[in-house]
Amino acid sequence: MANLIYSVEDDTSIRELVNYALTNTGYEVVSFDTAEALLSALETRLPDLIILDIMLPAMDGIEALKTIRTKYKNVGIKIIMLTAKANEINKITGLDSGADDYITKPFSVLELTARIKAHLRKYSAATTDGALAFGGLSLNPSARAVTSDGEPVTLTYKEFELLQHFMKNAETVIAREDFLRDVWGDEYFGDSRTVDIHIKNLRAKLKNNGDCIVSVRGVGYVLKGK
Repeated sequence: MANLIYSVEDDTSIRELVNYALTNTGYEVVSFDTAEALLSALETRLPDLIILDIMLPAMDGIEALKTIRTKYKNVGIKIIMLTAKANEINKITGLDSGADDYITKPFSVLELTARIKAHLRKYSAATTDGALAFGGLSLNPSARAVTSDGEPVTLTYKEFELLQHFMKNAETVIAREDFLRDVWGDEYFGDSRTVDIHIKNLRAKLKNNGDCIVSVRGVGYVLKGK
């Protein structure tokens, strides 16, 4: 059965181009011109991947992204943001809200198709990991729940992925480049400042246990016991 892709784009020409290209690649594609129409469709059928424009009428793509990640938090839907906005803050906002990738307009259909294939390979290979614990921290991947000294901690999508990566590799120094590859993915073209910003926010939310995340000068970070 072909992978199902939902595409949300209010520009008719771009919507038709994406639909045509992906259909000819062998995917089943359903297109929408509003975020509201997308959310309605999700009530009856979930796709394998969503291509989501940020600049949409009424509800924008970021708001729709947050809604999807909250309502379907235990479902591994891949989401690629497609937008004309190219500055780093918008990229961080989208990725931190749960996007798996970010492509700016104008874009190459070949590049879009390649990234979709890469993300769907990861989706197919994904497995459910068991609960993790380190010091005062506990993390449940299936429930996407984290506690610090027994208190629930609310993390963004990428903060959760970062902490899970830390806990799977506790006491091991992890380079910034490894975080970009393993958490953001090979398709992300941002720089290491993104990692530093997210880890700073993660440390603050973990409170006393945030001190377990230690900077290694010139290399990266390590999760160390107290």
